[in-house]
Amino acid sequence: MEKVYLNKYVKDRCTLITVCDMDLLGKTLREGRLKLEVTGKFYGGQLATPKEAAEALANADVGNLVGKKAVKLAIENDLVDPAAVIYIAGVPHAQIIKL
Repeated sequence: MEKVYLNKYVKDRCTLITVCDMDLLGKTLREGRLKLEVTGKFYGGQLATPKEAAEALANADVGNLVGKKAVKLAIENDLVDPAAVIYIAGVPHAQIIKL
């Protein structure tokens, strides 16, 4: 599987991981009232293998994923329920919050 962009943010004891498909970086997705800006500042970071991204998400407190590859790797690793995925302009988006 193709690599994805992975970014990590740590504030206090909370870790946020963002993962997005390479081809979506810099795009703005719109559908109805929904708008998602896939900015390099937030989603860009390092290129990672699906395994690296899954490991980072598994250890995160919060995850934000956009794109077919990013969401698929989270579903395949039991980190996201497929029923929790939304679509913006046909692109899958999911969030993970560990309580």
